[in-house]
Amino acid sequence: GRQQAPPSDLPDVTDTGTIIGNIKLQPPLEPASASSSPILVTEDNTTTTNDTLMMLHNKSPTTATASIAVEQEEEEEEDALHTIEKLRSDELSSRIEAARKLPSIATALGPERTRDELLPFLSDGIDDEDEVLEAIAISLGTLVPHVGGAIHATSLLTPLELLLGVEEAVVREKAATSVITISQSLTEQEYITEFVGMIGRLANKEWFTARISACTLIAHAFPKMSGELRHVHLGYFCKLCRDDVPMVRRIASKNLGTLFYTVVETLGAAAFFDKSPTTTTTTTSTNFTGNYSTMLLDLYELLAGGDQPDSVRLHTTENCVCFGRAMALMREQVESTTTTSSSSSSSRLEKELIMTPINELVKRILPLIAATIDDRSWRVRWTAASKFAAVVHAFKTLPGAMDALVPNYEKLLQDPEAEVRTAATYNLSEVAKTKALVYPVGWSGGGGGDSENGMDIDDDDNDVANDGNNKHRIPVAQRLVTRLVGLTEDDSVNVRAALAMVATELAPLLGKDASVTNLLPPMLLLLRDSSSEVRLNIISSLSLLNDVIGTDLLHQSLLPAILDLADDGKWRIRLAVIERIPLLAKQLGSDFFDDRLLGLCVGWLGDDISSIREAAAKNLQDLTVLLGTDWSVQNLLPRVRQVMEHPSYLRRMNAVQATALMATSMDVKSALVEVLPILLEMHYDPVPNVRFNVAKGLGIVGTVFDRSVYQGQIVPILTLMENDPDRDVRYFAANTRELLNMAFQKSAL
Repeated sequence: GRQQAPPSDLPDVTDTGTIIGNIKLQPPLEPASASSSPILVTEDNTTTTNDTLMMLHNKSPTTATASIAVEQEEEEEEDALHTIEKLRSDELSSRIEAARKLPSIATALGPERTRDELLPFLSDGIDDEDEVLEAIAISLGTLVPHVGGAIHATSLLTPLELLLGVEEAVVREKAATSVITISQSLTEQEYITEFVGMIGRLANKEWFTARISACTLIAHAFPKMSGELRHVHLGYFCKLCRDDVPMVRRIASKNLGTLFYTVVETLGAAAFFDKSPTTTTTTTSTNFTGNYSTMLLDLYELLAGGDQPDSVRLHTTENCVCFGRAMALMREQVESTTTTSSSSSSSRLEKELIMTPINELVKRILPLIAATIDDRSWRVRWTAASKFAAVVHAFKTLPGAMDALVPNYEKLLQDPEAEVRTAATYNLSEVAKTKALVYPVGWSGGGGGDSENGMDIDDDDNDVANDGNNKHRIPVAQRLVTRLVGLTEDDSVNVRAALAMVATELAPLLGKDASVTNLLPPMLLLLRDSSSEVRLNIISSLSLLNDVIGTDLLHQSLLPAILDLADDGKWRIRLAVIERIPLLAKQLGSDFFDDRLLGLCVGWLGDDISSIREAAAKNLQDLTVLLGTDWSVQNLLPRVRQVMEHPSYLRRMNAVQATALMATSMDVKSALVEVLPILLEMHYDPVPNVRFNVAKGLGIVGTVFDRSVYQGQIVPILTLMENDPDRDVRYFAANTRELLNMAFQKSAL
């Protein structure tokens, strides 16, 4: 829907006389001769010819500067006028461009005309294409300085309120961002009357898209509301959570956790559990007179219920994270208050009165997490699996939470859907990094053991600070490592590949003995996995395991896995192995490289894929840097020299390239004695491709040596090559000589 022309009683903001009337060219009243000059009409109605302007320009520097300023102002106004005309263009791209340049238009119009003419025009154009509305929504957030500053910032809320009700979600999101930005410029009174008032209108709009925007804005505005307004708008939020439209409930569910945390952060633990009010919210009533904790948790249970659509239940896990963080914050607030106050019995009683409902709240929330993990929709379970590390970190300080959460995480690792198991496996190391202690698998003594749903909580046994059975508890990592063997046998390659990426991160948490006993066996199984992706991932992540248990236990299994991957039929796998060889050299040292692996590194110079050959040459240079010149001269250089004698010119050419790169990473003496003679000797090769690569290689290594070596050994060979029968050889020889001459000339300066 394109917008029709505005009514005649509204100012036409695309008319040049309406928008920009400061300066414009006016034709002469009488026919002008060929020699006459156009007249420039300014605001004071004085006329100035070009000759007069020239006289003024020559009269003084100040006048000349003023003239230049006038010309610049004219150009800016013409650009702004052109942009304004684009707002009503039939071309979509032109309108989008103009919408993105609203600040320049507002600058040309001035604050008053922006408020009186531009903003009403934008409000009337609300039926434009979504791309235009998105650009307008973004630009409006930057217009506070252009409407007269913060004192007139409320004028921007009118078009934004309309944009908050359009159908396109992206437009509403950008408009909400701009509204929040503008609200920061409002006074306290304007914030309440204009911004909060707008939220109330949106929450009660008939069209559901406006109500969706209200769900997002209520949580943001809550801290600055007065007590009565907080009750009213929480009532609005309750009504939105029970809205007939699933899309409204979905966004309400998405923002419920944020609102919960905001309420706790704003009011504090004591006010949050104040039992003086009660909740009576229905689909037709927006009165909030209730207990905050009861009301918000009731909404959480409502939106996590099985009768809600998948799109609503998807946000249950995110809400769990916010609820856990909020309850941890409440405990911190209570602890800090108790610490700073006297240690009287009344203070301890007050602490107990607040801690008790917090613990009850934890008990009420944890079963909802278990329900999410057992949800009938795999998408809901996948969301829980992918965010479970955040859930664990949010609840780890709350008593009894970890004994309830870890068993449910283990259920996700055994989920029927491979996608869910993969997402859970990716979170394995993060879940294990929590410092909490849990009971071992199958523990039944003293309470707190695994129940059917993992949610049996015993206050006496699960408070980590006062647990008499703490001696029976183990770190989370020690419990989870027992699940690794089962994951290594998973039918899904994606699960095993995910495990290979993260499992070694458990090694620092377990220590050497536990890693050797429990972690090393499944890692060795992954090194022999049938999937090349799994083997590649485990090779890439061995550094942490190596740091803990050393190289001896890995060496025998690691080398066969690398040799298998080196012959993989997929060239990208081979390339990935080459790229990881320097990392292994850094982690495992020179002792790791035996004859087979050394032969493999040099053998890649003869691969059928050019990218592999190039990476192999770079790999030899990296190994020279990491393991030293002596090691390279002793172990790599003899093998590379053998490749230079190979019948295939491609292998000889790649060997020349690798030799040149290795020389740049050696000390000067070794490069001069060991590498340069080999490189110079190759200029006799019968194949021109090899010879011109020698010329290019000399250009690489030439700057390593001083001028005497260049003049005495390199220049004679380049001179011979400049007379080579092949023109490519002659070209590269001449080019190398020119580049080296320039380099030595610069160094001499």
